[in-house]
Amino acid sequence: QVQLVESGGGLVQAGGSLRLSCAASGRILSTYTMGWFRQAPGKAREFAAAIGWTNANIYYANSVKGRFTISRDNAKNTVYLQMSSLKPEDTAVYYCAISSVAGIYSRAQDYDWWGQGTQVTVSS
Repeated sequence: QVQLVESGGGLVQAGGSLRLSCAASGRILSTYTMGWFRQAPGKAREFAAAIGWTNANIYYANSVKGRFTISRDNAKNTVYLQMSSLKPEDTAVYYCAISSVAGIYSRAQDYDWWGQGTQVTVSS
């Protein structure tokens, strides 16, 4: 069984930065894809970023491209999301997820395991 635990969320002013972490435990293969999604109040969960087993295989949603950076440390089974130039519309619960199928995916249904989420609030 795979378990994911996110951390690093909090309250930040617009223009500020936060770094989210997601530690995975269980039988994790380095070939698994790791991703970040977010869900704002009253809205559907949306894709933010994904990373394949190497840092060369990365994909971002247009809404975060240029401001967010995803990375992973396979030795620690951890994925990170560095968020900069934050906007109030980035306010959401952020979830990390793992897909057991190698590739880059932006659909939630392509991911097998999910964390409980961490709240990010950006004040104006």
